[in-house]
Amino acid sequence: MLIFICCALVGFIQNFQSSPAIPPQTASQLSCETPLSGNKEAFNVYLTESSIAEMALPLLCGNKVVQRQFGNVNITIGRNDFDTFRYINHGVPELTLVKSNVVLAFGADQIYHYDDIAAHPDYSAYFIALREKPRLNKEYLLGKRIGILDYPSSRSGHIVPKTILQQLGLNDSNIKLFYYNSHQELRGALLAGEVDIISSYWGKGDEEILSRNYITSLENSVPGMRWYLKMQTRNTDLRCALQQVIADISANHPRKYYHDVELIGDCTAS
Repeated sequence: MLIFICCALVGFIQNFQSSPAIPPQTASQLSCETPLSGNKEAFNVYLTESSIAEMALPLLCGNKVVQRQFGNVNITIGRNDFDTFRYINHGVPELTLVKSNVVLAFGADQIYHYDDIAAHPDYSAYFIALREKPRLNKEYLLGKRIGILDYPSSRSGHIVPKTILQQLGLNDSNIKLFYYNSHQELRGALLAGEVDIISSYWGKGDEEILSRNYITSLENSVPGMRWYLKMQTRNTDLRCALQQVIADISANHPRKYYHDVELIGDCTAS
């Protein structure tokens, strides 16, 4: 009996430690300064952009519909793909801003009824160099130091360049891949001479530090970021309120990419 109890206890501890309810330690969280009400239910949001999280928090905490339906707002800022996959795979957030391929990969739209309520535009992926226009052939790329993102879900920074290199018969044995945590770090590495080429989008402000003559298109239509709301009930008041919050964020965000947003569907529709 003692052995049975010990084995059962060990199994419980192992299951508890592997429970999906445990949040990733790499993510950071923001909440309203004071509770919105005595309601125990919190409105959970998952984002990967700190600037959007900082803009979203006061708008959500001050929103009348959110105040009426929830007791607090918890915004989780993910730092890597592990955070994103774990939160979306388990349907933790009510609201999230991620790529559509992440939601579709886990079937989260079907399982948790994530509806896209707003979308930022698609964009292009490029090889970007500092002193010459990159060429997409094996002979040119052999031995080159290429910077990509350390996020396997990023199309412009990881998936597209790796696919192109594989198609050209290039791998770790004949090129050097360097991994970075953000598109900003990629640009810094290129300017510092750490790499010869980076894979990224062409953004506002790039013409001030880089030359458009030295970019080569890899893919013309990379899916943009989308806002998803968990619509397991016909909570149309919340849908309408959040679309207004998203519009306010887009109108005031410093990055041009986020200025362009399409609100999807009639917010009063089921």
